[in-house]
Amino acid sequence: SIERLYFTYGILFACGCSFAYQPSLVILGYYFKKRLGLVNGIVTAGSSLFTVSLPFLLRVLIDSVGLYNTLRVLCILLFVLFLAGFTYKPLISNTKDKEGGKKGKFRFPPEKKICNFSVFKVLSYRIWAFGIPAALFGYFVPYVHLMKHVKDRFGDSVPEEVLLLCLGITSGVGRLIFGRVADYIPGAKKVYLQVASFFFIGLMSMMIPLCHVFGGLIAVCLFMGLFDGCFICIMAPIAFELVGAQDVSQAIGFLLGLMSIPMTVGPPIAGLLRDHLGTYDVAFYLAGVPPLIGGAILCFIPWVHERQKLKERVKPVDGETTEKMLENESTLVSDATEKPVKEMESGF
Repeated sequence: SIERLYFTYGILFACGCSFAYQPSLVILGYYFKKRLGLVNGIVTAGSSLFTVSLPFLLRVLIDSVGLYNTLRVLCILLFVLFLAGFTYKPLISNTKDKEGGKKGKFRFPPEKKICNFSVFKVLSYRIWAFGIPAALFGYFVPYVHLMKHVKDRFGDSVPEEVLLLCLGITSGVGRLIFGRVADYIPGAKKVYLQVASFFFIGLMSMMIPLCHVFGGLIAVCLFMGLFDGCFICIMAPIAFELVGAQDVSQAIGFLLGLMSIPMTVGPPIAGLLRDHLGTYDVAFYLAGVPPLIGGAILCFIPWVHERQKLKERVKPVDGETTEKMLENESTLVSDATEKPVKEMESGF
């Protein structure tokens, strides 16, 4: 029954995917520093590969073995993730556990570490964590409703699966290219790549209703997939830059949780607009607005982050200067007291 699938495939499967996806982004930062962007691009490009191949595989499996056996085949594929999880071993060891002789014993972390809201004290991260969800209200609208829009406009005369192929292929290419480009961009300025990607994603969403030729839709999907790959592959490197390796797991987890809200809300709203207006045109136009707004918000992050780093540098400098002033004063006082003593000794 569909109700059981709501719980198993909708809730349990989704929770399992989140448990597998988030650590795969975090663990890379412990092993790679210089080429973190490229590594994230290679790792995340795997999802693009299956975006291209899995729809055709699922169609063959459903036609040959049925839905239930197809789900069992997917379970076998996901079992590979279970094995890969054993390799997720952080290189940074816990010195307190070693000193206490508790190495090798599993202990639940304190509640404060599980729900560490201190990452929100970092202003640049707060802007990032709320700016990206603001940009994603229309993110899933093309992915969910594009096939139906093609059928409404062109009928069955065009192969709509080609659009998914274009999105998947160029998304994988974009992750590899922009992941490497991100390695050459210092610090929080990597955010500008996300700004550019949101700008093009929003622009391409608005251009979908304007395409009255199927070839135009193919071109739009090629560009949209390219910059979608840019947005995905540099999420983890930006998180490492904003909060550091110690809190990056919490930072990415909170971000993905906040992202899920607009990504879930956007497609149903677009569907309601289509049912009310009889066309997807307004839905695609509106889907392009949030990426532009979110990209504008993200523009402030590098400036805010640099100011934070400057304040952190000034604090220890001030402390050092005051210590040096106290040392100078103490030496002056000691010199002043030693001189009359020497004069008195010489006078005797």
